Amino acid sequence: MANKEALRELQSRLAERLQAARTQPSGRSWLAVECGSRGFLFALKEAGEIFALAPVTPVPHAQAWFLGVANLRGHLHGVVDLARFLGIKSPERAYEAVREQARLVAFNTVSEINCALWVDRLAGLKNEHQLTPQPTTASSAQVPAFVGQTYLDQAGLVWQELHLSELAQDGAFLSIVAAA
Repeated sequence: MANKEALRELQSRLAERLQAARTQPSGRSWLAVECGSRGFLFALKEAGEIFALAPVTPVPHAQAWFLGVANLRGHLHGVVDLARFLGIKSPERAYEAVREQARLVAFNTVSEINCALWVDRLAGLKNEHQLTPQPTTASSAQVPAFVGQTYLDQAGLVWQELHLSELAQDGAFLSIVAAA
């Protein structure tokens, strides 16, 4: 019970900080999430509402990473397992192991895509003053357009920026039908 209360308090603080960060012009800010033991950053202007896990109805003939559809505040959203889409988790992923802290992060309504990303854990908010950009090692031909800069935080953790606006236009992301 205490865990649920602590989680609700964290979500409440995150929601307040998210709203405050959206209205402050103090540089770049991100929502930090973890998927498959890796850290990712979503620009606050691209991330939408954060939801507790909701029942997801599977869709036949869909890619393994497309979990199905969920009713989120009266709107039907496609639910994508971000870790599986990025290829950082095996298909036999045990959802029950991460279910307690997992969340659905919707795309901002401006993107006009009713989609939510399943993330294993919210890690708070980060701003450009807390992160150090890292040199790019891969050639731009190998990196999808939605993959942004890599950063290192003060604790030595690596964070990969993901551009949700670019992800929403990515051909592989939009192709939810599995090959026959």
